[in-house]
Amino acid sequence: MAELGRRRLGLVCLSALLLSLAGGSRAPKAPRCPATCSCTKDSAFCLDTKAIPRSFPPGIVSLTMVNVAFSTIPEGAFAHLHLLQFLTKTFIENNDIQTLSKFTFRGLKSLTHLSLSNNNLQQLPRGLFGPLDVLTDLDLRGNAFRCDCGVRWLVDWLEQTNASVPAVYCAAPFEFQGRRIGELAARDFDCITADLAVYQSFPFRSVSVETYEFNGDQFATFAQPDSGFCAVYVWDHVELVFRGFRNITSRSAVYCKPALVDGGLHMIVAQLFGGSHIYRWEEAPQRFVKIQDIDTSRVRKPNFVDTFRLDGERYFLVADSSKAGSTSVYRWTGNGFYAHQSLHPWHRDIHADFLEVGGKPHLILSSAAQPPAVFQWSRSQKQFVFWAQISDLADVQMVRHFWVSEVLYVCLTRFIGDSRILRWEAQQFVEVQTLPSRGSMAVFPFSVGQRQYLVLGSDFSFSRLYLWDHLTRRFLPFQELNVVAPRAFSLLSVDGKDLLLAASFKGRTLAYQHLLVDLSAR
Repeated sequence: MAELGRRRLGLVCLSALLLSLAGGSRAPKAPRCPATCSCTKDSAFCLDTKAIPRSFPPGIVSLTMVNVAFSTIPEGAFAHLHLLQFLTKTFIENNDIQTLSKFTFRGLKSLTHLSLSNNNLQQLPRGLFGPLDVLTDLDLRGNAFRCDCGVRWLVDWLEQTNASVPAVYCAAPFEFQGRRIGELAARDFDCITADLAVYQSFPFRSVSVETYEFNGDQFATFAQPDSGFCAVYVWDHVELVFRGFRNITSRSAVYCKPALVDGGLHMIVAQLFGGSHIYRWEEAPQRFVKIQDIDTSRVRKPNFVDTFRLDGERYFLVADSSKAGSTSVYRWTGNGFYAHQSLHPWHRDIHADFLEVGGKPHLILSSAAQPPAVFQWSRSQKQFVFWAQISDLADVQMVRHFWVSEVLYVCLTRFIGDSRILRWEAQQFVEVQTLPSRGSMAVFPFSVGQRQYLVLGSDFSFSRLYLWDHLTRRFLPFQELNVVAPRAFSLLSVDGKDLLLAASFKGRTLAYQHLLVDLSAR
Protein backbone atom coordinates (compact mmCIF):
# COMPACT_ATOMS: atom_id res chain seq x y z
CA MET A 1 0.00 0.00 0.00
CA ALA A 2 2.86 2.35 0.89
CA GLU A 3 4.43 1.73 -2.50
CA LEU A 4 1.16 2.53 -4.31
CA GLY A 5 0.88 5.80 -2.36
CA ARG A 6 4.34 6.89 -3.39
CA ARG A 7 3.53 6.24 -7.07
CA ARG A 8 0.35 8.31 -6.91
CA LEU A 9 2.24 11.17 -5.27
CA GLY A 10 4.84 11.08 -8.04
CA LEU A 11 2.16 11.28 -10.73
CA VAL A 12 0.61 14.29 -9.03
CA CYS A 13 3.95 16.08 -8.85
CA LEU A 14 4.72 15.29 -12.49
CA SER A 15 1.32 16.62 -13.57
CA ALA A 16 1.91 19.82 -11.62
CA LEU A 17 5.31 20.22 -13.26
CA LEU A 18 3.87 19.71 -16.74
CA LEU A 19 1.12 22.23 -16.03
CA SER A 20 3.73 24.69 -14.80
CA LEU A 21 5.85 24.24 -17.92
CA ALA A 22 2.82 24.58 -20.15
CA GLY A 23 1.88 27.84 -18.51
CA GLY A 24 5.45 29.21 -18.83
CA SER A 25 5.65 28.57 -22.58
CA ARG A 26 2.74 30.81 -23.52
CA ALA A 27 3.51 33.12 -26.45
CA PRO A 28 4.31 36.74 -25.36
CA LYS A 29 1.75 39.39 -26.03
CA ALA A 30 2.15 41.28 -29.29
CA PRO A 31 3.47 44.87 -28.85
CA ARG A 32 0.78 47.48 -28.72
CA CYS A 33 0.57 50.55 -30.90
CA PRO A 34 2.60 53.38 -29.28
CA ALA A 35 0.57 55.95 -27.40
CA THR A 36 1.52 58.75 -29.83
CA CYS A 37 0.62 56.67 -32.89
CA SER A 38 -2.47 55.19 -34.44
CA CYS A 39 -2.04 51.82 -36.09
CA THR A 40 -3.91 49.68 -38.55
CA LYS A 41 -3.11 46.17 -39.63
CA ASP A 42 -0.11 47.25 -41.74
CA SER A 43 0.53 50.96 -41.04
CA ALA A 44 1.38 53.35 -38.21
CA PHE A 45 0.77 57.11 -38.10
CA CYS A 46 2.67 58.94 -35.34
CA LEU A 47 1.96 62.55 -34.34
CA ASP A 48 3.84 64.82 -31.90
CA THR A 49 6.08 61.98 -30.78
CA LYS A 50 9.18 62.92 -28.76
CA ALA A 51 11.27 60.00 -30.01
CA ILE A 52 11.09 57.12 -32.43
CA PRO A 53 8.89 54.55 -30.62
CA ARG A 54 10.57 51.50 -29.16
CA SER A 55 8.13 48.99 -30.68
CA PHE A 56 5.28 48.54 -33.12
CA PRO A 57 2.69 45.83 -33.69
CA PRO A 58 3.76 43.10 -36.12
CA GLY A 59 2.94 43.51 -39.78
CA ILE A 60 3.69 47.24 -40.00
CA VAL A 61 5.03 48.01 -43.46
CA SER A 62 4.23 51.73 -43.61
CA LEU A 63 5.36 54.32 -41.04
CA THR A 64 4.44 58.01 -41.04
CA MET A 65 5.83 60.52 -38.53
CA VAL A 66 4.51 64.09 -38.49
CA ASN A 67 5.23 67.08 -36.24
CA VAL A 68 7.79 65.20 -34.19
CA ALA A 69 9.46 66.87 -31.21
CA PHE A 70 13.06 66.08 -32.25
CA SER A 71 15.33 67.54 -34.94
CA THR A 72 18.02 64.85 -35.26
CA ILE A 73 17.72 61.23 -36.32
CA PRO A 74 20.87 59.46 -35.08
CA GLU A 75 22.68 56.37 -36.27
CA GLY A 76 20.69 53.17 -35.92
CA ALA A 77 17.50 55.04 -35.10
CA PHE A 78 15.41 52.12 -36.46
CA ALA A 79 17.84 49.35 -35.48
CA HIS A 80 15.79 48.31 -32.42
CA LEU A 81 12.65 47.87 -34.52
CA HIS A 82 13.43 44.40 -35.80
CA LEU A 83 9.88 43.95 -37.09
CA LEU A 84 10.44 46.91 -39.42
CA GLN A 85 13.03 45.11 -41.49
CA PHE A 86 10.24 44.57 -44.03
CA LEU A 87 9.19 48.25 -43.89
CA THR A 88 8.41 49.41 -47.41
CA LYS A 89 7.19 52.95 -46.82
CA THR A 90 8.49 55.64 -44.48
CA PHE A 91 7.17 59.18 -44.37
CA ILE A 92 9.11 61.54 -42.08
CA GLU A 93 7.65 64.77 -43.34
CA ASN A 94 6.39 68.16 -42.15
CA ASN A 95 8.81 68.19 -39.23
CA ASP A 96 11.86 70.17 -38.15
CA ILE A 97 14.39 67.43 -38.90
CA GLN A 98 17.77 69.12 -39.44
CA THR A 99 20.29 66.29 -39.18
CA LEU A 100 20.39 62.67 -40.26
CA SER A 101 23.08 60.14 -39.48
CA LYS A 102 24.72 58.38 -42.40
CA PHE A 103 23.36 55.10 -41.01
CA THR A 104 19.83 56.26 -40.20
CA PHE A 105 18.23 53.76 -42.58
CA ARG A 106 20.61 50.86 -42.03
CA GLY A 107 18.74 47.55 -42.04
CA LEU A 108 15.67 48.77 -43.93
CA LYS A 109 16.47 46.66 -46.96
CA SER A 110 12.91 46.47 -48.21
CA LEU A 111 12.21 50.18 -48.14
CA THR A 112 10.70 51.28 -51.46
CA HIS A 113 9.12 54.64 -50.57
CA LEU A 114 10.83 57.32 -48.48
CA SER A 115 9.68 60.87 -47.85
CA LEU A 116 11.78 63.45 -46.02
CA SER A 117 9.84 66.37 -47.44
CA ASN A 118 9.11 69.65 -45.68
CA ASN A 119 11.81 69.40 -43.04
CA ASN A 120 14.74 71.70 -42.33
CA LEU A 121 17.48 69.66 -44.00
CA GLN A 122 20.34 71.64 -45.52
CA GLN A 123 22.61 68.70 -46.30
CA LEU A 124 22.47 64.92 -46.31
CA PRO A 125 25.34 62.68 -45.17
CA ARG A 126 27.24 61.01 -47.97
CA GLY A 127 25.96 57.51 -48.69
CA LEU A 128 22.68 57.98 -46.79
CA PHE A 129 20.68 56.00 -49.35
CA GLY A 130 23.32 53.32 -49.87
CA PRO A 131 21.48 50.59 -47.87
CA LEU A 132 18.21 51.20 -49.74
CA ASP A 133 18.69 48.75 -52.60
CA VAL A 134 15.06 48.65 -53.76
CA LEU A 135 14.12 52.29 -53.26
CA THR A 136 11.72 53.38 -55.99
CA ASP A 137 10.34 56.70 -54.70
CA LEU A 138 12.13 59.47 -52.79
CA ASP A 139 10.72 62.85 -51.84
CA LEU A 140 13.12 65.57 -50.65
CA ARG A 141 11.01 68.60 -51.50
CA GLY A 142 10.51 71.46 -49.07
CA ASN A 143 14.02 71.46 -47.59
CA ALA A 144 16.53 74.32 -47.62
CA PHE A 145 19.44 72.52 -49.24
CA ARG A 146 22.79 74.28 -49.33
CA CYS A 147 24.36 73.29 -52.63
CA ASP A 148 28.05 73.14 -51.77
CA CYS A 149 30.48 70.26 -51.52
CA GLY A 150 28.22 68.58 -48.95
CA VAL A 151 25.64 67.76 -51.64
CA ARG A 152 27.99 66.90 -54.47
CA TRP A 153 27.54 63.20 -53.72
CA LEU A 154 23.77 63.71 -54.01
CA VAL A 155 24.21 65.19 -57.48
CA ASP A 156 26.08 62.03 -58.54
CA TRP A 157 23.52 59.77 -56.86
CA LEU A 158 20.56 61.48 -58.55
CA GLU A 159 22.23 60.97 -61.91
CA GLN A 160 22.67 57.24 -61.32
CA THR A 161 19.58 56.18 -59.36
CA ASN A 162 16.52 54.53 -60.88
CA ALA A 163 14.28 55.89 -58.11
CA SER A 164 11.66 58.51 -58.89
CA VAL A 165 12.68 61.80 -57.24
CA PRO A 166 10.58 64.98 -57.68
CA ALA A 167 12.59 68.13 -58.42
CA VAL A 168 14.63 69.45 -55.48
CA TYR A 169 15.97 73.02 -55.46
CA CYS A 170 18.96 74.79 -53.94
CA ALA A 171 18.32 77.43 -51.28
CA ALA A 172 21.97 78.53 -51.06
CA PRO A 173 24.59 79.69 -51.88
CA PHE A 174 23.56 82.67 -53.96
CA GLU A 175 25.05 81.44 -57.24
CA PHE A 176 22.98 78.22 -57.09
CA GLN A 177 19.85 79.63 -55.46
CA GLY A 178 16.71 78.31 -57.19
CA ARG A 179 18.54 75.80 -59.37
CA ARG A 180 17.52 72.17 -59.48
CA ILE A 181 20.01 69.95 -57.73
CA GLY A 182 19.55 67.31 -60.42
CA GLU A 183 20.70 69.80 -63.06
CA LEU A 184 24.01 70.54 -61.33
CA ALA A 185 27.19 68.81 -62.46
CA ALA A 186 30.25 67.69 -60.54
CA ARG A 187 32.29 70.39 -62.29
CA ASP A 188 30.10 73.04 -60.62
CA PHE A 189 31.78 72.26 -57.30
CA ASP A 190 35.35 72.97 -56.24
CA CYS A 191 35.60 70.45 -53.43
CA ILE A 192 39.33 69.78 -53.33
CA THR A 193 41.15 71.91 -50.80
CA ALA A 194 44.51 71.48 -49.14
CA ASP A 195 46.16 71.51 -45.75
CA LEU A 196 49.76 71.86 -44.60
CA ALA A 197 50.31 69.48 -41.68
CA VAL A 198 53.52 68.99 -39.68
CA TYR A 199 55.23 65.90 -41.08
CA GLN A 200 58.61 65.93 -39.32
CA SER A 201 60.17 67.99 -36.55
CA PHE A 202 63.94 68.50 -36.39
CA PRO A 203 65.59 68.94 -32.97
CA PHE A 204 67.50 72.10 -33.84
CA ARG A 205 67.19 75.76 -34.77
CA SER A 206 68.34 76.93 -38.17
CA VAL A 207 68.54 80.07 -40.30
CA SER A 208 68.65 78.60 -43.79
CA VAL A 209 67.37 75.52 -45.61
CA GLU A 210 68.06 74.31 -49.12
CA THR A 211 67.00 71.08 -50.85
CA TYR A 212 68.75 69.37 -53.75
CA GLU A 213 69.13 66.07 -55.59
CA PHE A 214 72.48 64.35 -56.01
CA ASN A 215 73.31 60.84 -57.24
CA GLY A 216 69.64 59.85 -57.16
CA ASP A 217 69.07 60.90 -53.55
CA GLN A 218 67.20 63.87 -52.08
CA PHE A 219 68.97 66.06 -49.53
CA ALA A 220 68.26 69.03 -47.28
CA THR A 221 70.94 71.22 -45.77
CA PHE A 222 70.49 73.53 -42.77
CA ALA A 223 72.67 76.33 -41.38
CA GLN A 224 72.78 75.90 -37.59
CA PRO A 225 74.69 78.80 -36.00
CA ASP A 226 73.99 77.59 -32.44
CA SER A 227 75.38 74.09 -32.89
CA GLY A 228 78.17 75.19 -35.21
CA PHE A 229 77.20 73.00 -38.15
CA CYS A 230 76.10 73.10 -41.71
CA ALA A 231 73.99 69.95 -41.36
CA VAL A 232 73.13 67.75 -44.34
CA TYR A 233 70.15 65.40 -44.11
CA VAL A 234 69.20 62.69 -46.61
CA TRP A 235 65.72 61.40 -47.39
CA ASP A 236 65.16 57.79 -46.31
CA HIS A 237 62.99 56.12 -48.96
CA VAL A 238 62.12 53.27 -46.59
CA GLU A 239 61.23 55.15 -43.41
CA LEU A 240 60.01 58.15 -45.44
CA VAL A 241 61.75 60.70 -43.21
CA PHE A 242 64.91 62.79 -43.28
CA ARG A 243 67.85 61.41 -41.34
CA GLY A 244 71.22 62.90 -40.51
CA PHE A 245 73.88 62.38 -43.18
CA ARG A 246 76.93 64.62 -42.73
CA ASN A 247 77.92 67.80 -40.84
CA ILE A 248 80.28 70.53 -41.98
CA THR A 249 81.78 72.26 -38.97
CA SER A 250 81.07 75.96 -39.03
CA ARG A 251 81.61 78.56 -36.31
CA SER A 252 78.71 80.78 -37.30
CA ALA A 253 77.00 79.54 -40.46
CA VAL A 254 74.25 81.80 -41.80
CA TYR A 255 73.77 80.06 -45.14
CA CYS A 256 74.66 76.66 -46.61
CA LYS A 257 74.15 76.62 -50.36
CA PRO A 258 74.62 73.48 -52.52
CA ALA A 259 76.07 74.06 -55.99
CA LEU A 260 75.99 71.26 -58.57
CA VAL A 261 78.77 71.95 -61.06
CA ASP A 262 80.21 69.65 -63.75
CA GLY A 263 78.60 66.60 -62.16
CA GLY A 264 80.09 67.33 -58.75
CA LEU A 265 78.64 68.71 -55.53
CA HIS A 266 79.98 71.81 -53.81
CA MET A 267 78.73 73.44 -50.62
CA ILE A 268 79.12 77.18 -50.14
CA VAL A 269 79.17 77.89 -46.40
CA ALA A 270 78.69 81.56 -45.53
CA GLN A 271 79.80 82.51 -41.99
CA LEU A 272 79.58 85.65 -39.90
CA PHE A 273 82.96 85.01 -38.33
CA GLY A 274 86.09 83.28 -39.53
CA GLY A 275 85.44 83.79 -43.22
CA SER A 276 83.28 81.87 -45.68
CA HIS A 277 84.38 78.72 -47.48
CA ILE A 278 83.62 76.34 -50.34
CA TYR A 279 83.61 72.57 -49.79
CA ARG A 280 83.61 69.73 -52.32
CA TRP A 281 82.00 66.35 -51.80
CA GLU A 282 84.29 63.35 -52.17
CA GLU A 283 82.97 59.80 -52.55
CA ALA A 284 86.00 57.91 -51.23
CA PRO A 285 85.93 58.36 -48.37
CA GLN A 286 82.53 60.08 -48.23
CA ARG A 287 83.15 63.55 -46.83
CA PHE A 288 83.12 67.30 -47.54
CA VAL A 289 86.59 68.74 -48.08
CA LYS A 290 87.33 72.47 -47.97
CA ILE A 291 88.83 73.57 -51.28
CA GLN A 292 88.55 77.35 -51.22
CA ASP A 293 88.19 80.44 -49.01
CA ILE A 294 86.02 83.38 -50.01
CA ASP A 295 87.80 86.73 -49.97
CA THR A 296 86.96 88.44 -46.66
CA SER A 297 87.85 91.87 -48.07
CA ARG A 298 84.78 91.58 -50.29
CA VAL A 299 82.41 89.51 -48.15
CA ARG A 300 82.48 90.69 -44.54
CA LYS A 301 78.99 89.95 -43.25
CA PRO A 302 77.21 87.49 -45.58
CA ASN A 303 73.47 87.07 -45.25
CA PHE A 304 72.34 85.06 -48.28
CA VAL A 305 73.77 82.94 -51.10
CA ASP A 306 72.23 82.16 -54.49
CA THR A 307 73.43 80.24 -57.55
CA PHE A 308 72.45 80.71 -61.19
CA ARG A 309 73.55 80.01 -64.76
CA LEU A 310 74.33 82.73 -67.31
CA ASP A 311 75.35 82.20 -70.93
CA GLY A 312 76.27 78.59 -70.17
CA GLU A 313 78.43 79.43 -67.16
CA ARG A 314 77.83 78.87 -63.43
CA TYR A 315 77.83 81.72 -60.90
CA PHE A 316 77.00 82.27 -57.29
CA LEU A 317 76.25 85.48 -55.42
CA VAL A 318 76.76 86.44 -51.78
CA ALA A 319 74.56 89.26 -50.42
CA ASP A 320 76.70 91.20 -47.93
CA SER A 321 74.98 93.19 -45.17
CA SER A 322 78.00 95.01 -43.73
CA LYS A 323 78.70 98.70 -44.25
CA ALA A 324 82.19 98.04 -45.54
CA GLY A 325 81.52 94.99 -47.72
CA SER A 326 79.69 94.58 -51.01
CA THR A 327 77.47 92.01 -52.61
CA SER A 328 79.73 89.94 -54.83
CA VAL A 329 79.34 87.59 -57.81
CA TYR A 330 81.66 84.59 -58.29
CA ARG A 331 82.16 82.55 -61.47
CA TRP A 332 83.11 78.90 -61.87
CA THR A 333 86.35 78.58 -63.88
CA GLY A 334 86.66 74.80 -63.96
CA ASN A 335 88.73 74.38 -60.83
CA GLY A 336 87.03 76.79 -58.46
CA PHE A 337 84.81 79.85 -58.03
CA TYR A 338 86.57 83.18 -58.40
CA ALA A 339 85.49 86.79 -57.92
CA HIS A 340 83.75 88.16 -60.99
CA GLN A 341 82.02 91.39 -59.94
CA SER A 342 81.17 93.52 -56.92
CA LEU A 343 77.69 95.05 -56.73
CA HIS A 344 75.93 97.64 -54.65
CA PRO A 345 78.73 98.70 -52.27
CA TRP A 346 77.78 100.26 -48.94
CA HIS A 347 74.12 99.33 -49.29
CA ARG A 348 73.97 96.55 -46.67
CA ASP A 349 72.21 94.02 -48.90
CA ILE A 350 70.45 91.17 -47.14
CA HIS A 351 68.87 89.21 -49.99
CA ALA A 352 68.96 88.75 -53.77
CA ASP A 353 66.76 87.14 -56.40
CA PHE A 354 67.83 86.08 -59.90
CA LEU A 355 65.09 86.20 -62.55
CA GLU A 356 64.32 86.71 -66.22
CA VAL A 357 62.56 89.97 -67.07
CA GLY A 358 61.56 90.49 -70.68
CA GLY A 359 63.83 87.63 -71.69
CA LYS A 360 66.88 89.22 -70.05
CA PRO A 361 68.63 88.09 -66.84
CA HIS A 362 68.24 90.41 -63.86
CA LEU A 363 69.15 90.56 -60.20
CA ILE A 364 67.04 92.25 -57.55
CA LEU A 365 68.92 93.17 -54.37
CA SER A 366 67.02 94.01 -51.19
CA SER A 367 68.50 96.05 -48.37
CA ALA A 368 67.55 97.00 -44.83
CA ALA A 369 68.64 100.59 -45.52
CA GLN A 370 67.94 101.24 -49.23
CA PRO A 371 65.10 100.60 -51.71
CA PRO A 372 65.43 97.39 -53.76
CA ALA A 373 67.76 97.79 -56.72
CA VAL A 374 67.52 95.96 -60.05
CA PHE A 375 70.58 95.02 -62.10
CA GLN A 376 70.44 93.83 -65.70
CA TRP A 377 72.94 91.44 -67.25
CA SER A 378 74.99 92.92 -70.07
CA ARG A 379 76.11 90.17 -72.43
CA SER A 380 78.66 92.43 -74.07
CA GLN A 381 80.30 93.39 -70.77
CA LYS A 382 79.49 90.04 -69.06
CA GLN A 383 78.49 91.99 -65.98
CA PHE A 384 75.41 93.22 -64.19
CA VAL A 385 74.58 96.87 -64.78
CA PHE A 386 72.35 98.97 -62.54
CA TRP A 387 68.93 99.28 -64.18
CA ALA A 388 66.33 100.71 -61.80
CA GLN A 389 64.74 100.77 -58.40
CA ILE A 390 61.39 98.99 -58.24
CA SER A 391 59.89 100.89 -55.30
CA ASP A 392 60.68 103.54 -52.75
CA LEU A 393 60.45 101.05 -49.87
CA ALA A 394 63.26 100.52 -47.42
CA ASP A 395 63.43 97.68 -44.90
CA VAL A 396 62.80 95.01 -47.55
CA GLN A 397 64.02 91.85 -45.85
CA MET A 398 63.57 89.48 -48.77
CA VAL A 399 62.54 89.58 -52.42
CA ARG A 400 61.09 86.62 -54.34
CA HIS A 401 59.56 86.34 -57.79
CA PHE A 402 56.96 83.93 -59.14
CA TRP A 403 54.96 83.35 -62.31
CA VAL A 404 51.20 82.92 -62.67
CA SER A 405 49.70 82.30 -66.11
CA GLU A 406 52.90 83.54 -67.76
CA VAL A 407 52.76 86.82 -65.82
CA LEU A 408 55.72 87.82 -63.66
CA TYR A 409 55.18 88.94 -60.05
CA VAL A 410 57.55 89.98 -57.28
CA CYS A 411 56.95 89.93 -53.54
CA LEU A 412 58.81 92.32 -51.24
CA THR A 413 58.53 91.35 -47.58
CA ARG A 414 59.11 93.86 -44.77
CA PHE A 415 59.69 93.59 -41.04
CA ILE A 416 57.96 96.85 -40.09
CA GLY A 417 55.40 97.70 -42.78
CA ASP A 418 53.19 95.72 -45.14
CA SER A 419 54.65 93.43 -47.76
CA ARG A 420 53.97 94.27 -51.39
CA ILE A 421 53.07 92.26 -54.48
CA LEU A 422 54.19 93.85 -57.76
CA ARG A 423 53.34 92.80 -61.31
CA TRP A 424 55.53 93.31 -64.35
CA GLU A 425 53.61 95.27 -66.98
CA ALA A 426 54.43 97.97 -69.52
CA GLN A 427 58.17 97.60 -68.85
CA GLN A 428 57.85 98.31 -65.13
CA PHE A 429 56.80 96.75 -61.84
CA VAL A 430 53.38 97.92 -60.66
CA GLU A 431 52.07 97.39 -57.14
CA VAL A 432 48.90 95.27 -57.12
CA GLN A 433 48.48 94.09 -53.51
CA THR A 434 49.65 94.67 -49.95
CA LEU A 435 49.84 91.95 -47.31
CA PRO A 436 50.09 92.52 -43.54
CA SER A 437 53.46 91.15 -42.48
CA ARG A 438 54.67 92.80 -39.27
CA GLY A 439 57.71 90.90 -38.05
CA SER A 440 58.32 89.12 -41.35
CA MET A 441 61.86 88.30 -42.44
CA ALA A 442 61.10 85.49 -44.90
CA VAL A 443 58.78 85.02 -47.86
CA PHE A 444 58.50 82.03 -50.15
CA PRO A 445 56.23 81.61 -53.19
CA PHE A 446 55.72 78.01 -54.29
CA SER A 447 53.31 75.93 -56.30
CA VAL A 448 51.91 72.43 -55.86
CA GLY A 449 50.01 71.20 -58.89
CA GLN A 450 47.81 74.06 -60.07
CA ARG A 451 47.88 75.85 -56.71
CA GLN A 452 50.10 78.89 -56.23
CA TYR A 453 50.96 79.71 -52.63
CA LEU A 454 52.87 82.38 -50.76
CA VAL A 455 54.06 81.91 -47.19
CA LEU A 456 55.01 84.93 -45.07
CA GLY A 457 57.00 84.22 -41.93
CA SER A 458 56.56 86.19 -38.71
CA ASP A 459 58.63 86.71 -35.57
CA PHE A 460 55.61 87.87 -33.57
CA SER A 461 52.73 85.55 -34.47
CA PHE A 462 51.76 82.66 -36.72
CA SER A 463 53.24 82.57 -40.20
CA ARG A 464 50.60 83.06 -42.86
CA LEU A 465 49.99 80.95 -45.93
CA TYR A 466 48.17 82.59 -48.85
CA LEU A 467 46.55 80.96 -51.89
CA TRP A 468 46.38 82.68 -55.26
CA ASP A 469 42.87 83.41 -56.52
CA HIS A 470 42.85 83.30 -60.31
CA LEU A 471 39.61 85.25 -60.56
CA THR A 472 40.75 88.33 -58.65
CA ARG A 473 44.46 87.77 -59.39
CA ARG A 474 45.28 88.27 -55.71
CA PHE A 475 46.45 86.20 -52.78
CA LEU A 476 43.78 85.25 -50.25
CA PRO A 477 44.44 84.08 -46.66
CA PHE A 478 44.48 80.29 -46.56
CA GLN A 479 46.13 78.89 -43.42
CA GLU A 480 48.26 79.81 -40.41
CA LEU A 481 51.45 77.87 -39.66
CA ASN A 482 52.79 77.57 -36.14
CA VAL A 483 56.46 77.90 -36.95
CA VAL A 484 58.50 80.26 -34.76
CA ALA A 485 60.56 83.01 -36.43
CA PRO A 486 61.20 81.31 -39.78
CA ARG A 487 64.19 82.52 -41.76
CA ALA A 488 63.89 80.41 -44.91
CA PHE A 489 61.67 77.89 -46.68
CA SER A 490 62.26 75.23 -49.30
CA LEU A 491 59.98 72.85 -51.20
CA LEU A 492 60.78 69.21 -51.94
CA SER A 493 58.69 66.62 -53.80
CA VAL A 494 59.69 63.03 -53.08
CA ASP A 495 57.96 59.64 -52.94
CA GLY A 496 54.59 61.18 -53.73
CA LYS A 497 54.91 63.76 -50.95
CA ASP A 498 55.16 67.53 -51.28
CA LEU A 499 57.12 68.82 -48.29
CA LEU A 500 57.65 72.44 -47.24
CA LEU A 501 60.69 72.81 -45.00
CA ALA A 502 60.80 75.78 -42.63
CA ALA A 503 64.05 76.88 -40.96
CA SER A 504 63.19 78.32 -37.53
CA PHE A 505 65.49 80.75 -35.72
CA LYS A 506 63.77 80.43 -32.33
CA GLY A 507 62.19 76.97 -32.34
CA ARG A 508 62.31 73.56 -33.96
CA THR A 509 62.86 73.39 -37.69
CA LEU A 510 59.80 71.78 -39.31
CA ALA A 511 58.73 69.93 -42.42
CA TYR A 512 55.10 70.35 -43.49
CA GLN A 513 53.33 67.99 -45.87
CA HIS A 514 50.92 69.37 -48.45
CA LEU A 515 47.76 67.26 -48.24
CA LEU A 516 44.76 67.35 -50.55
CA VAL A 517 41.37 67.15 -48.83
CA ASP A 518 38.12 66.20 -50.59
CA LEU A 519 35.38 68.17 -48.84
CA SER A 520 32.67 66.18 -50.60
CA ALA A 521 33.85 62.98 -48.91
CA ARG A 522 32.94 64.12 -45.41
